[in-house]
Amino acid sequence: MSNQTLQQPRRTTCPYCGVGCGVMATPQAGDREADSPPVSGDKAHPANFGRLCVKGSSLHETTGSQGQTLYPRVLGSRVSWDRALDEVAGAIREAVESHGPESVAFYLSGQLLTEDYYAANKLAKGFIGTPHVDTNSRLCMSSAVAAHKRAFGEDVVPGCYEDLELADLLVLTGSNAAWNHPVLYQRMKAADRPGRRVVVIDPRRTATAELADLHLALKPGTDTLLFNGLLVWLADTGALDRGYIEKHCQGFDEALAAARCGAFAPQQVARACDLPEQDVVTFYRWFADTARTVTAFSQGINQSSTGTDKGNAIINCHLATGRIGRSGAGPFSLTGQPNAMGGREVGGLANTLAAHMEYDTPGARERVGGFWGTDRIPRAPGHKAVELFDAVHRGEIKVLWVMGTNPAVSLPDSSHIREAMKHCPVVIVSDCIARTDTTELADILLPAEGWGEKDGTVTNSERCISRQRRFLPAAGDARADWRILAEVGKRLGHGDAFRWATAADVFREHARLSALDNDGARQFDLSSLAHLTDDQYEQLSPVQWPVNGKHPRGCARLYADGRFSTNDGRARFVAVQPRVPAAQPEQAGEVIINTGRIRDQWHTMTRTARSPRLVQHRSEPFIDLHPDDVVHLGLEAGGLARLTGRNDQGAFLGRVRAEPGQRRGEVFVPIHWNGQFSLGALASSLIVPVTDPISGQPESKYGVVSVRPVHAAWHGRLIRPMSAPGGWQADYWTRVPQAHCDAWWVAGCQPVAWQRQVIRWLGGAPDLVLEDSASGLYRAARLHNGRLQGVLLVARRADDLPDTGWLSSLFDGRTLSDQERRGLLSARDVDVADTGPLVCSCFGIGELQIEAAIREGADDVEALGHRLKCGTNCGSCVPELKACLAAARAEPVEAIP
Repeated sequence: MSNQTLQQPRRTTCPYCGVGCGVMATPQAGDREADSPPVSGDKAHPANFGRLCVKGSSLHETTGSQGQTLYPRVLGSRVSWDRALDEVAGAIREAVESHGPESVAFYLSGQLLTEDYYAANKLAKGFIGTPHVDTNSRLCMSSAVAAHKRAFGEDVVPGCYEDLELADLLVLTGSNAAWNHPVLYQRMKAADRPGRRVVVIDPRRTATAELADLHLALKPGTDTLLFNGLLVWLADTGALDRGYIEKHCQGFDEALAAARCGAFAPQQVARACDLPEQDVVTFYRWFADTARTVTAFSQGINQSSTGTDKGNAIINCHLATGRIGRSGAGPFSLTGQPNAMGGREVGGLANTLAAHMEYDTPGARERVGGFWGTDRIPRAPGHKAVELFDAVHRGEIKVLWVMGTNPAVSLPDSSHIREAMKHCPVVIVSDCIARTDTTELADILLPAEGWGEKDGTVTNSERCISRQRRFLPAAGDARADWRILAEVGKRLGHGDAFRWATAADVFREHARLSALDNDGARQFDLSSLAHLTDDQYEQLSPVQWPVNGKHPRGCARLYADGRFSTNDGRARFVAVQPRVPAAQPEQAGEVIINTGRIRDQWHTMTRTARSPRLVQHRSEPFIDLHPDDVVHLGLEAGGLARLTGRNDQGAFLGRVRAEPGQRRGEVFVPIHWNGQFSLGALASSLIVPVTDPISGQPESKYGVVSVRPVHAAWHGRLIRPMSAPGGWQADYWTRVPQAHCDAWWVAGCQPVAWQRQVIRWLGGAPDLVLEDSASGLYRAARLHNGRLQGVLLVARRADDLPDTGWLSSLFDGRTLSDQERRGLLSARDVDVADTGPLVCSCFGIGELQIEAAIREGADDVEALGHRLKCGTNCGSCVPELKACLAAARAEPVEAIP
C-alpha cells in the first residue's frame, strides 16, 4: 500500500452486469497510479447488500491509466480538444448539408451513464435530425423490450429482486446467472427453503444448474414450444385465472389457439424439445400448482431470431395465471449490461423516441420537440444495429459515431462490420480504452472518462436508479461523454439546448421530460426527481421508478392493480406461432454453435483483462464439446480445433474442452476474445446476421459450423516485459496479461529449430537453456544485468507445460537471486508449493490446494470454504469444488462448467 492519503469511501455502482451492485470505493489524494485499496460491496445498497462477485471485487485492479485513451487524436495524431471537437462538428455539418441528416448515425452502449445517453439521443434525434441512434443493448435486451411492449404496452419489468427470493417456484430460462449475474444468483441460492423449487431451462448444464431441482436441457431454439405447451396445459388442467384474464387482459383465445396449433401435448413437446416426457409434465405441474412463480429469462431467450416470441410465450403463461405484480410472482428479464435500462429510458434504441414515448405515440414528436425546442425530430424510427451497419457498408452513412462499445467484435459477421467501418468516410470513436478492434478503425478518437472517473446514474434490472460517482481524476484529458456531446451541439449552433454545467443538470432535464404530459399512461415517470438540488443529486439513494407523486419513494412492483400501459389498460396476450431454426447440421463434422459469456470476463475484455487474476480461470479461448463428440470428431481434449462457418464465413480457433454438460452435436464458445487478445478467436465472425423481425436482435445462440482438429507440433508459453516488441510468429497465440509482463500461450503446426529461433522470441540470446529433443521439451530464459527479460517454455502437449504464475512475478524489475535463477527453467520456486490451475478467483485458490484439503479431511463444499475460503464469496466456483470432491471419491462427475 502506498503512503497516499486515503479519503472517505465513496458510494458508487459496479459497471458490469445488470444487477447494479453498490460499491464502496476509497479514493486517494495524489497520484492515481498509486496502489489502490480494494473496493468493497456497499452493505446499504438494495441490489447486493455488500456482496460483490469476483469481477466487482477486482474493479480497483482495472483503474490505472495505462492503456487508456488519454488525448484526442485525429487520423492518428494527437490534437487539442478544440481541434478534435471542430473536426467532429465539421464532419457532421458537412454530411448533413451534402447528404441529409440521415447520413449521420450513432451507435451507443449500455456502458454509458443515463446522462450520456440522454445527451446523445437529444443531439442526434433532436438537433441533427437523424433517427439512426442505436445501441449494443440491441444485442442484449431488445427482444425482452419488444415482448414487454407487446404485452404491457410499455417496456416495464414489473417485479423486483425480492421476488426471486420469495418465489416458491423459480424458473431460470436462458440464464446462467451463476456466472453472469453472480450476486443475484447468490441471493436466489440463499433463499433456499423447504418446498421451494428451482427449474433451470438451458441446453447446457451450466454452473446455474447446481441450484436446480429440475434441469431441462432442451433442444436449442425450442423454448417457444415448451412455453406454448405450458399454456395449453394450464388451460386443459383448470389452472387458469379466468377472472384475471377476463378483467385485465385481451387476446387469450387467439393465443391459446396458436399454442394448440403446434406440438402442445406433453408427449409432443417432449419429442420436439428432446426432453424426457416426465420432466416436461413435472415442470408443467409445478408451474400450475405454484401461485408464487417467477420466470427469470436472459440472453438465452433474447438472443434469438424468435426472441420476442419466446418472451411473449413466457409472459402469456404469467398473464394466464394472474401472476403479474404480485409478491414472489411474475416474468423477470435479467438485464445484461449495467445501464441497458437507462439507455432505454432516454430513447437510446432506434425505434423509440424519448422517455418511453414512441414515434407512433400520438403527439409524441410534437411533445418532445416542444420540450427540446426543436422542429428537427425525425418522422420515423431509424436503423437497428445490424441494419445500421449494413447502411454504413452501403455508403449511406457518412459519419458514424461509436460511443463506449466495440462493434468490430460484438456484432455478427464481424468481418462485414470492419469492412463497413473501414469504408465509412468519418468514424468517430469515444472510448476510455485506447486500443480495441474498433478504436483501430477510428478517424477521430476521443478520450472518454471511464469507471471511477465519470459521474451520473444507471438503472439496473429491477428499475433501480443508482449513482455512479467519481472518485478518481480523469486520465489524461478525458472528458465525460455528455460534456463532449454538449460541446459538439454548441458548435453546431444549438448552444441554448446544451447549456449543462453538471451531470445533475442533464439528469434534471431527463426527469422533467419523463413527466411531460404524463397522466399515468407511462409508468416511467421521474417527476419527483425533476427538481433535485445539486446536493440532493449527489446524495441520491437507490430508488426504483416510477418516482412521482403517487410513489415519491419509488415502487417495487408494478401492475399489481391489473391496469397496464395500453390504451385500454388491459394486458395483451400474444398469439405465438413456434418457429425452430431452419439451419441444421447436414454434413460430417457440422455441429450447432452456441455463444456466451464466462465467469470472470466481461464483453470484449477491455476492462477485465486489465486484472491478471480475472484471466486465470479461463486463460484462452476454448471450444466446449460433449466427450463423445471429442472422440467422434477426432479431436483431443486439451488440443486445438477450428470452427468454420458455412461458405467459409469466419473461423474460431480455440482449445478443446470435453464437457459432459454439453448436448451431443453442439458446441459452446466464449464471446470475449478478439484481435487484441488472440489469433482467430472471434466468436461473432461465425454468427450469421439473422435477426428477430420484431426486435432486430441478432441470433447469437444458434448457428451451424464445422469443427476440425488442428494438429500442433508443439505448444508453448512465452513471457516478455510489457514493452517488449514482437518479432515471433505462431499458428496460434493468446495474450494472457500478467501484473508485470505479458504472457502468450502459443502453438505451431510445424517443428521449430529453437536454437536458431529463440533469439527472435526472447529478444536476444538466452542465458539458460534446457532441451530434450526426444521428448520435445525446450526451455530458455534471458536476463540482462540480473533482471529477467524473457522466458520460453515448449512441450509437445499443452498439458505438459507448467503454470507460469511464479515466473510472471519475477518481471517486476528485481535483480534475481541465485535461488530464483535456479528455478527459472523449472518455472517454479522450489520452496513454494504449486497451487495448480485456478478454481476460485475470489481468493486465488488452485486445484492442487483443494485436492490437498480434501485429503486432509475437507469432505464437502462447506468444509473447503471453512479451510480455504473458496466458494464463500460469489459462489461461482461451487460446481467445480463439487467436481473436485466427486473426483476424490472416484464418483462420476455430471458436468464441470
